[in-house]
Amino acid sequence: MDAAGKLRWPLADGSITDLLDTRSLHGSPDIKKKVQFHSSLVQKLALEKEMEGHVGCVNAIAWNSNGSLLISGSDDTRINIWSYNNRELLHDIDTGHSANIFCTKFVPERCDDVVVSGAGDAEVRVFNLSRLSGRKPREISMEPAAVYQCHSSRVKKLAVEIGNPNVVWSASEDGTLRQHDFRECSSCPRAGSANQECRNVLLDLRCGAKKSLSDLPRQPLALKSCDISSVRPHQIVVGGSDAFARLYDRRMLPPLSSCQTKRKPPPCIKMFCPLHLADSKTYLHLTHVAFSPNGKEVLSSYSSEHVYLFDIDPDNLSSVRYTADYVQEQLCLPPFHKEPAKQHTKQKKFSVNTTSRILCRVDMCKKFVEVATKCLEIGTNLMHGIGACSEVLESIGADVDDDMRHDCLCTRAGLYLKRKWKNDVYMAIRDCNRARCIDPTSFQAHLYMSEALFQLGRLKEASEYAEAANSLLPPYSQSREHVENIKEHIASAAKEKSKTGQDGNAKAGNGKLHSLSDLLFRSDASGSSSQEGREDSDYDDEMELDYETSVSGDESRENDQGVFRGSLSFRFRQRDYQTNEHTGENGLIESAHNDDSTFQSEVAIDMKQRYVAHCNVGTDIKQASFLGEQGEFIASGSDDGRWFIWEKRTGRLVKMLAGDGAVVNCIQSHPFDCAVATSGIDNTIKLWTPDANATSMVAGPELDELCAIENNQQKLCRNRQILLPFEVLEQFRMHEFAEGFECAQS
Repeated sequence: MDAAGKLRWPLADGSITDLLDTRSLHGSPDIKKKVQFHSSLVQKLALEKEMEGHVGCVNAIAWNSNGSLLISGSDDTRINIWSYNNRELLHDIDTGHSANIFCTKFVPERCDDVVVSGAGDAEVRVFNLSRLSGRKPREISMEPAAVYQCHSSRVKKLAVEIGNPNVVWSASEDGTLRQHDFRECSSCPRAGSANQECRNVLLDLRCGAKKSLSDLPRQPLALKSCDISSVRPHQIVVGGSDAFARLYDRRMLPPLSSCQTKRKPPPCIKMFCPLHLADSKTYLHLTHVAFSPNGKEVLSSYSSEHVYLFDIDPDNLSSVRYTADYVQEQLCLPPFHKEPAKQHTKQKKFSVNTTSRILCRVDMCKKFVEVATKCLEIGTNLMHGIGACSEVLESIGADVDDDMRHDCLCTRAGLYLKRKWKNDVYMAIRDCNRARCIDPTSFQAHLYMSEALFQLGRLKEASEYAEAANSLLPPYSQSREHVENIKEHIASAAKEKSKTGQDGNAKAGNGKLHSLSDLLFRSDASGSSSQEGREDSDYDDEMELDYETSVSGDESRENDQGVFRGSLSFRFRQRDYQTNEHTGENGLIESAHNDDSTFQSEVAIDMKQRYVAHCNVGTDIKQASFLGEQGEFIASGSDDGRWFIWEKRTGRLVKMLAGDGAVVNCIQSHPFDCAVATSGIDNTIKLWTPDANATSMVAGPELDELCAIENNQQKLCRNRQILLPFEVLEQFRMHEFAEGFECAQS
């Protein structure tokens, strides 16, 4: 093993023996929480039991409040109840759903007798298990205690409130979050029926989705996930078919309404999105959102993206609030000679009297920086080099001065630019900006910013930074050749771009498509346009083809003749689904959109940590979860059949386990024990507990850890890559497909 692999910073929770010794000496009221998912136990997790009982993909799992029972829902439309004590199936219930079950929960404060399920048939069903006493566990068919049919599309997530035995919330792809109160009714008519008058719509987001932070919400927000804070139960977070997780205060929402009336989306109190995704031109959506156990953070998992952590109330530089105008400004601050002079103060270096413990930590930091610098110079072990920098920058008590922090930020930026995993280029820009806050005239920060902007195709800004870096060099510096090479590449790319622009009209059929209208309504050979008589904004919102390759990595392939390659995401919807006005209950017309004249740019909160290794492309129910009552570790499933565990604070990958034959979707940690239940495409549920004989990093078949991770990142960079013959695209252009056709992952 090389130096990067051998050198590891101790995890933040230290040694479990030290923790136990502290308890015996001083006492510790939170000892159970701290020990539950201690790093020494997490690193020893291994498969204990594979529980069989379903005959389809297991799409949902959840523990009861005390961890004695586990509930699961499956494509087989059955709910299974499992005993944690003996790992055996207690009840196998035929729910009567006519489509896949996507979510299921125990209703709290009901002695674990009441469970609820949501499915692809748009129904929410409630079952009373007390009626099962004395029956055999297999093949039970029972009548639901309540059936709610008011949703018009798939129900993807359920939420319950601790201490509330009467209410359950359901999030659906129809764009509504509904509140079902068992005390009010036990059933409701099917959506669209004449007597459908349920007044249970808590959030109406049928015109709530937006393509970017600067856009008005115009499209339906198909909800994929929701969660209620266990600490502040009035707070609820939702995620769906755009890049923004939204936090609402239920006390500030309007009264429950009927689905017959479409309202303007209510304002959220917080919005979360990584800054570099806030203005993304590709189709993004969230597959899972969750509160941290202490209610201070939100975790979001993106389809075709990574997992991100956000502070609900950011109070430091780890995460910032931003508006749409701030996005481009922050992604490209002006070079030092174009920026007004500012006062920058540096931390003082350590005195001679500094304690030996701090000096030891500083020495370790220097070794990490040396390892990372070597990885950058050689161009190998880039992941380990990035990890070494992250250990110094983000570990607890990293006693480093600003000079070392600056060098570490610049080194990590260079490693990101060489690694070229998805959105690494934006992480490099973040590091360059942070380094320039320490030293505004940093040569390295300007140099790597130039390379990053070059990778993004922003050639003018890249050239400015290259010139700035050149002016910061001494006359005979060895780095001048590096700068000159970058300038040559930029000039060459600018020349090629100019040439391509001149020849673009002649080769329009072979260029990049940025919207479906480019294909459906492009001018024909005679020069006439078929776009006359339509409004661009309406139709472009209705169907769009995001045809783009990733900005970092994988751009070098040439397209085969007659074949389009790229990232394709498209939906066809009925025109009347997105009309600007809707008929209310009394025949009144209610506007579904914000008034353009009064629209104010919203404020979003940037990420504070990113978790990279998994792949989330194949399913839209993939979870990312906090492990344990402390929530100091993050876990996520993956399309490669593995699930991954990271240290929350640093983003360090600490464990990867083989959990499914195809895809791991669901991960739920036990409320009090160090145990994790997972499920996915297999028809079994896996239970994971610590095993003294388990390996510290990889659990499952022998594999090259780095190779597996790199394969996942390549899949993300080629997200939803397709090969479409030109004849097929011509069929889209000639309207040979039905207008209601939808192509989306499920």
